[in-house]
Amino acid sequence: MNLHIPPALTHRRFRLLWIGLFVSVAGSRMQFWAILWHIRELTDQPIALGGIGLVRVLPILVFSLVGGAVADTIDRRRVMFVTQSFLIGTAAILGWLTLSGQIAIWNIYLLTAIEAVASSFDLPARQALTPNLLPPKDLPNAFSLQSMAFTVGAIVGPALSGIVIATGGLSWVYWINAITYLALIWAIVRIGPVEQQVAERRGRSPVSLDSIQEGVQFILSRPIIFSSMLLDFFATFFSSANALLPIFARDILMVGEQGYGWLAAAQSVGAGLTAVIMSQVDDIPKQGKILLGAVVSYGAWTLVFGVSNFFWLSFLALAMMGASDTVSMIIRNTIRQLRTPDQIRGRMTSINQIFFMGGPQLGELEAGLVAQFFGAPIAVITGGIGCILAVAGIGKKWPQLWHYEGEDED
Repeated sequence: MNLHIPPALTHRRFRLLWIGLFVSVAGSRMQFWAILWHIRELTDQPIALGGIGLVRVLPILVFSLVGGAVADTIDRRRVMFVTQSFLIGTAAILGWLTLSGQIAIWNIYLLTAIEAVASSFDLPARQALTPNLLPPKDLPNAFSLQSMAFTVGAIVGPALSGIVIATGGLSWVYWINAITYLALIWAIVRIGPVEQQVAERRGRSPVSLDSIQEGVQFILSRPIIFSSMLLDFFATFFSSANALLPIFARDILMVGEQGYGWLAAAQSVGAGLTAVIMSQVDDIPKQGKILLGAVVSYGAWTLVFGVSNFFWLSFLALAMMGASDTVSMIIRNTIRQLRTPDQIRGRMTSINQIFFMGGPQLGELEAGLVAQFFGAPIAVITGGIGCILAVAGIGKKWPQLWHYEGEDED
């Protein structure tokens, strides 16, 4: 296979967004893993780690649909500028509270919830903006590259997180993250005006119940899109092991901050290598079968991680989870974006956000509860089994997902 410049990167505006996203993701993933480590330092109760999932998912459930309607009626670049500014503020406050010794768990929960509100508006705007930056034929490649930016950034971020925590302290992680958000703001400014098909407003407000209902009805009328969202939700709900990683690192695998940082980066290592390979693939055949197989693989490697007592086996299992999830994510995103009109794309993405962010966040809460009573390994093992059973159930309910080849019609 001859390496070549991915076609999506030949488009200047997408290239700017991709660079800004890479830098921003590295900082945000560094902060995410630092927050989990921070909570573990403040308390040894697993349920406290699971609580992060709850405070992240509640704002998403409340604001995602509104965020999607805003992304379809207001300039998406303007929305992203506002949300990135809020994210800079929350990271800076976390750094200040930590440095001054005033930090408490409730501070972390509150600021994490504010971040989740901002993300509820940011993600629909960003994902809906992407198809406006390049031709439809290059969109699958663009999502492969965005996956690469996310996963490579998520390798660098957690690895640096462990190093920075060990050498400079937690406050430095939060300050560095605040700075990295500036990269995406820089990209938004450099991209310039972007033409988009704006959904019709009903009244003065950019958001109305009718516009939200239109988005919901669209999803329900597209079995391929809806079933792929359900698949994502249940897979990540059952197989979320992230919140418990500090327990595995400190209490089971017996590694310190830097070992924890590499475990946190492991999924992204597998995902990044897979994304590089996928970026060189022009066409993906038998997309439905590959999608379902990738999610089964995700659940199976979750099981391996749950039973492992060895650092490198745990690292491998997490890396293979990341590789499986990347294949699944690229296919899911391509299906949804190509099969959704531009004027409703923000609302589709906001509904999808409830599924793909609600699943892992509620899964972290569920994992924390199970670990509180039965231990962390049982929580992860049962989650892997639940993921595989969910694939079987969804594949049986929607057989068209199994037979999906990438065609235009349901």
